[in-house]
Parts: sequence; structure tokens; C-alpha cells
Amino acid sequence: MPTSRKKPEGPLRRGWTTGACATAATAAAYQALLTGDFPNPVTITLPRGEEPSFELVRMELEKAQATASIIKDAGDDPDVTHGAEIVVTVALDNNASGITFHAGDGVGTVTRPGLALDVGEPAINPAPRAMMQGVVNDLARKYDAEKHCVAISISIPGGETLASSTMNGRLGIKGGLSVLGTTGVVIPYSCSSWIHSIHRGVDVARAADIHHIAAATGSTSEAAVQEILSLPDWALIDMGDFAGGLLKYLRKHPIDRLTIAGGIGKLTKLAQGAMDLHSSRSRVDMDVLADMLASLGADTSTVIKAQAANTAGEVLEMAEKQGLALGDLIARQAREAAMATLSGDTDVDVMVFDRKGKQVGHAG
Repeated sequence: MPTSRKKPEGPLRRGWTTGACATAATAAAYQALLTGDFPNPVTITLPRGEEPSFELVRMELEKAQATASIIKDAGDDPDVTHGAEIVVTVALDNNASGITFHAGDGVGTVTRPGLALDVGEPAINPAPRAMMQGVVNDLARKYDAEKHCVAISISIPGGETLASSTMNGRLGIKGGLSVLGTTGVVIPYSCSSWIHSIHRGVDVARAADIHHIAAATGSTSEAAVQEILSLPDWALIDMGDFAGGLLKYLRKHPIDRLTIAGGIGKLTKLAQGAMDLHSSRSRVDMDVLADMLASLGADTSTVIKAQAANTAGEVLEMAEKQGLALGDLIARQAREAAMATLSGDTDVDVMVFDRKGKQVGHAG
């Protein structure tokens, strides 16, 4: 999930996922266990061929286990885990078979069905697991240790506190963060972890046999729609700006009913066809909004003022003073845009709220 880190000017620096950091720490710890020495820096090969090197922070070697840690560098991405310490302990485990994974302090455990991992499993996603298994197998072959049974434990100090800023609790991941990353590379401001959480939220709702979910653009609209609908917590999706990420996923993984809830500005963008509602990637077309106002019967002077307005909220105030249902019209058009993206298997309604959480428009 993003944090409040300000987007820098100029070219953006890429970073490394928690999965890549955990893989590098695993490689260093296992090599130390086999040879007595930690490689520092440690270099790994990622799924797409990149070969990043990582400096180690912790290097602790005992008879049957070794621990290494890396400070995560997310580049210029506003990732909540930027600067977190990813700690991996690799131990020889004669009571297990093959390679096993364990959640240490700050790494969550799956408690609800619907995710890619079984209930009770540590929240270490399949792609990072595959990367860690790969480096362990490569080192085992290199040092003739293929008969080893290895336990990999991952900890992220402070991870449980950091997880409160993510959607993990809603997804049923308790006790800390998830170890994520498909490619190992963090692309700045792609917000891939947010979109990943949206998709997993849909998966969890479907697995729980939820037939109606509500997706909100922000905390005010989520609280307002929850007061109206009284849905269970795991039926709520923190969509943020990523309407397209939600709708495209629902097209392939439909649910019976979707309620979209949001502020007047973001839902005006959706009504005008935008699927990314962030201010840096889409904007309200004030001329189109003024035309909508005219279609409802606004006088000419009001339409001209609407064209010069700075925000959709200002135009809504103009409409309300004349008793014009602009919010309902925006909701209808936003609903049409959403349904055009979805398959016909999901019914949609849209609720528009002002900044105080008052409903100012509805369709569906």
C-alpha cells in the first residue's frame, strides 16, 4: 500500500519487493549455513533476469541455522514497507521434508479462504516462495547438500503495525504483512500492491459466498455506504483510484452485485470514462460537466459559471441551489461506464457522496 511519501521530480528509481529481499536474505543465510561465510553483498537472479545485489544488515550463524537481513528499498515508490527490515532464518529441519515456510514476528497468517494460500499458512505468496525455493535448490546442488530439509522463517520487525495501513486485516491476513512480489521489481507509482489487494479482496468475498460487495474511493464514502448497506467487513473493497483494476478483474471473476461509492469528483471522472481516478492521471472535463448541468435545465449564467469552476464539488453546489439532480445524473453515467467494462453477470449501483458523507446521487 502507498504511503504519504511525495513523488520526486525527474526519472523515478525502481526498487525491490519484499519477496526479492527475502530471497536474497535466504540465499545469504543458507550459503552461510553450508560454508560458514555470508556473501555480502549477496546477488540473486530475478524471474526476468535482473541481478540485483543486496547489503546485509544481520549476519548470525549458529550450528544448525543462520539468519540474514536486508533493509527493503522500494526505490521511489510510496510503499508502506520501504525501509523495513526483512529478516530470514534458514534452519536445517530433520522433522520436515523438503522446504517449509514459517511466519515470524511481523509476517501475517492466512485466516480466510479465497487467497492463493491455504488457511493457516504464513502470508508468503507463491512467487516469493518459488524464488526462495530456487536459490535453496541451486545452493544445495552447488554444495552437495540436496538431502537437506530446510525451514525458512521470515520476520519483519514492526510488521504488525505496518499491516494496519494495508488491507491485510480485511483479507483475513492476521498478525502482520504479506511477503509479496511477482517479478521482484517495484515499479514506482504502479501501486501494484494496492491493485493486488483489490483482487484478493474480491477472491475472499467470493470464497465467503458474498454476493454483494461495495467498492469505495475513500474512507468517507466507505463509511457512508457501510452505514446504508450494513455489509460485512470482508464485503468492502478499498478501491481508491483504481476503478479499472476492480472492474476488469470482476469481468473475469464476476459477483452478483457491485455497489460503487465515491465522492463527486472521482465519480464524475468515472462517468466521463476514466478508469484511473487519480488526480495526476485523469481530470474532470468541466465543459462536459457544464453540459450535464444544462441538460438538467440550468440557466445559461450557471452553465457558464460551471465551465469556469475548479472542481466538480463547486458545480454540484450550483446544481443543488437550483434543485437539479446532478448527482443522480453523474451516478447514472458512472454506472453505465462501469457496466460497459463488466460482463453482464454483475449488477451495478452507484452512490455519490459529498465530503461530509451525505449521499447526493444514486443510480441502479
